[in-house]
Amino acid sequence: MAQPLLAAAAALLPPQTNLRVSYGRIIFVVQEPPEGGYEAEALGQAIFTTAGTLDELNRMARDAVMCHFDDASRPKIIRLHSVRDEVIAV
Repeated sequence: MAQPLLAAAAALLPPQTNLRVSYGRIIFVVQEPPEGGYEAEALGQAIFTTAGTLDELNRMARDAVMCHFDDASRPKIIRLHSVRDEVIAV
């Protein structure tokens, strides 16, 4: 994923927010790669997942978070922030 998209998504958080897990939630930036499907990358965490459909991506993100965190530090909310970049010829 492009780093500018992660920086733009990080701007969604309040100033001085720790990107690891903020307010009991974790944010994933979701994109549609040219080859199809969906890919999601967590802000501030080494979590990346892909899926063919949005329903599958929801399950994959939940599973990745469950595996990455122990019970005490696991965020309660997973936020999927979709980014769609369209180019329109004039």
